[in-house]
Amino acid sequence: MQQPRDPHEIPPGCPAHGNVQMYGPSFGADPDGHYAQLRAYGPSAPVDIAPDVQVELVTSYDAALYVLQNPASFVRDSRRWNALNEGRVPADSPALPMMGYRPNALFSDGAAHARLRRAVTDSLATVNEHQLIRQTQQSANYLISQFSTDVRGHAELMAEYAQPLPLLVFSELFGCPPEIGDRVIAGISGIFEGTPGADEVLGGALTELIALKRRRPTDDLTTRLMEHSAGLTDEEVLHQLVTLLSGGTAPLTAAIGTSSALYLGDEWQLGLPVEDAVSQTLWNYAPISNYAAHYPTHDVEIGGRVIRANDPILVSFAAANTDPKLTEHREQLSAKAHLAFGAGPHACPAKDPAFMIAVTAVETLLNQLHDVELRVPFKALTWAPSPWSRSLVTLPIRFTPRAVAQGTESAASAGTAWSAGSNAGQTPQQQTATPSTHTGPSGTHAPAASQPKGGLFSRFLAWTRGE
Repeated sequence: MQQPRDPHEIPPGCPAHGNVQMYGPSFGADPDGHYAQLRAYGPSAPVDIAPDVQVELVTSYDAALYVLQNPASFVRDSRRWNALNEGRVPADSPALPMMGYRPNALFSDGAAHARLRRAVTDSLATVNEHQLIRQTQQSANYLISQFSTDVRGHAELMAEYAQPLPLLVFSELFGCPPEIGDRVIAGISGIFEGTPGADEVLGGALTELIALKRRRPTDDLTTRLMEHSAGLTDEEVLHQLVTLLSGGTAPLTAAIGTSSALYLGDEWQLGLPVEDAVSQTLWNYAPISNYAAHYPTHDVEIGGRVIRANDPILVSFAAANTDPKLTEHREQLSAKAHLAFGAGPHACPAKDPAFMIAVTAVETLLNQLHDVELRVPFKALTWAPSPWSRSLVTLPIRFTPRAVAQGTESAASAGTAWSAGSNAGQTPQQQTATPSTHTGPSGTHAPAASQPKGGLFSRFLAWTRGE
């Protein structure tokens, strides 16, 4: 007897009746099990990506390429979304911030998309590779200096390293002065954690940054976007910066954390380069797991299932990369054949810089803390229960603490913008900036003796100047 391909055809009372829920603790604990269940229905299946939000999720590598590389039949403009236009998507749905329309390259098609994307790709192409590595190393060294003198030799790598590092790098790439950089970081972090008013904070900071670059252009990504021949308006520049920031920092946080955990894990083969750990992360733990909503311009058929025009189709990069039909021949594929960065006209324009940042971040950690190791086995680490990203909740490490130089302020008393404390158990997007505390030999916490002025970016810049 042939197994039903559509979950709705399964008789009521069967445990598999209804759409598979791609959110919550059950999904977070076993996403691969959910993908395996969905593959029984064919290359795609209807799922609930959030409560009361149904989408078609593509789990097959070949079907994913078909959608991603066929812009004539599958477009990105979410203003087409049937259920949203018909009032069937809850106003407070967590799917809306991920799928709702924004005037940027990600949600544009045709000539409008080509114009915006050209400005972004051309501007990114001018980023000097060696300078980017130096910026990443400097950001990494600063963050390591903030936790490496902990007398316990303990740190929580997601909150204290993997999350803030991309924020520092992007603030430098954007050419932010200290105070504006502080607000950019506070705004994007607040958006990820759902802080009221965070949109306004980020928008205000970037508006000031753009106005500053109009008056005094410098050699940075913001200025290059503004001076590009595509002639972007200030509002368009702002939206492209937001896209780069939101689409770059969270996936990099996930990639740095997972790659570090893999490399330090018991099952990793000693002697393999860090690049292999990052590549394995992109293949097996795609930082952006399920995303890239497309809307068919006409009714389409995928694996015998008909999807109605303007009903959303999401691509499961995680499931496509681990497609059993693909893994049988993966050794014959290019190391870059994964879909972690997408494919087709909307493929990530910053995939090479992103890979470079992740590799440099892990290498710098290993070079600075020679005996660093995980405090728990890799398999015991917990993952955020998000359908959108594959990111570790926490990454506890141990190392030999560094001696504190006489007459200098220790990392514990100097503090960082990110503390594991009250953020333990949250996703990188949920972790908040909290005042640092000093940890004494007894493990007790006391208020920091003196806090440097300003936010994370101001303190980082002061550190680079030796202040």
